[in-house]
Amino acid sequence: MPTFDVVSEIDRQEVRNAVDQASREVANRYDFKGTDSTIELTEKTIELHTESEARLTALTQVLEEKLVKRKVSLKALSYGKVEEAAKGRVRQTVTLNVGINADKAREIGKFLKDLGLKGVQHQVQGEQLRVNGKKKDDLQAAITAMREHDFGIPLQFSNFRD
Repeated sequence: MPTFDVVSEIDRQEVRNAVDQASREVANRYDFKGTDSTIELTEKTIELHTESEARLTALTQVLEEKLVKRKVSLKALSYGKVEEAAKGRVRQTVTLNVGINADKAREIGKFLKDLGLKGVQHQVQGEQLRVNGKKKDDLQAAITAMREHDFGIPLQFSNFRD
């Protein structure tokens, strides 16, 4: 029985490279001189610190440009609220979303069921979905339909077995 896995992953090395490039650009750009703006990568978040909300918007734009150049989906980012920090500065936490949570898994499962493809079933396995079906063509149609639909998270299709 043909199967494939639906996963939501990001390349951590590409994220690290994009953050490093963004940090270097912020350090060298004239409009950021004297603002003491920083971009820091932790295990599951990116911390943005700067002097004002206008600078924070520019800082976010620099980060997003570098991520897009490195082919990291912006759907994997979820922005926290802008917080006031010491000395009138602002900070924002950007969370890196990895894996398919239970709500998204249900949404994707319902979408697959609504496609009406005969014999296509799914199972939630941790932070991924395993989809199986009787015909390879039905599974390829399911992949195509999922690529066209926006679930709000980056999806990859792996481990296709005949």
